Amino acid sequence: MSKARSSPIRSSLIHLALISYTLIALFPVFLTLVNSLKSRNAIFRDPMALPTPKTFSLIGYETVLSQGDFLGYFQNSMIVTVVSIALVLLFGAMAAFALSEYRFRGNMMMGLYLALGIMIPIRLGTVAILQGMVATGLVNTLTALVLVYTAQGLPLAIFILSEFMRTVSDDLKSAGRIDGLSEYAIFFRLVLPLVRPAMATVAVFTMIPIWNDLWFPLILAPGEETKTITLGAQMFIGQYVTNWNAVLSALSLAILPVLVLYVIFSRQLIRGITSGAVK
Repeated sequence: MSKARSSPIRSSLIHLALISYTLIALFPVFLTLVNSLKSRNAIFRDPMALPTPKTFSLIGYETVLSQGDFLGYFQNSMIVTVVSIALVLLFGAMAAFALSEYRFRGNMMMGLYLALGIMIPIRLGTVAILQGMVATGLVNTLTALVLVYTAQGLPLAIFILSEFMRTVSDDLKSAGRIDGLSEYAIFFRLVLPLVRPAMATVAVFTMIPIWNDLWFPLILAPGEETKTITLGAQMFIGQYVTNWNAVLSALSLAILPVLVLYVIFSRQLIRGITSGAVK
């Protein structure tokens, strides 16, 4: 009887905690979107209020699209993010397949070594990375950002995908080998389709820190032609005067790709997370 009573209470507390966390997480997004549609005076007068016909203004978006090359910054961020995610998924899946499928000396140590990349922030090597980019002439290029973000995302991708690939049936792969499929064909035609939820999870977890990053674009690619959207938004923040309408509008536009990606891959993302939790 006590267990039956405690179960609804426990469920209610869990839902209350999840709803509270959701509201806290969405509050800054809501505040940014709402205030990007208001005049400067209305932002400071009552930042929590919704736009009204009197306070509604698109001056921030007009400023963002007219000053600087915001569309170019958006394009740079999109190129860096898409290419980095593609490389992380490709090389991460290949490495995960090798670690999960083949048994060789040092297999476990290799997995632990790659897992260290999750625990050690890549920013600790900023000086060495900058020196390497200067030596190779890659400063102020999008290639420098792609290389750094690919290295940053591989450890987590390998860790997640290797766990999923261990659950793929050995009989399926053995049948493929009997039918004459090469290891590449087994990987691309048999294994990858079965781990699509995990790859969607990796893609989302990889995209968010890349899209929101300011550190490496500021250090490796601060040039006007290579600025990303987060770095481009800084042009509206001055030492003495900050154009908050433009800043909030730029941030609102920067949020859109992340929301679109979540809407498209939300089902696969949830499937990947819940499957990983069961494992």
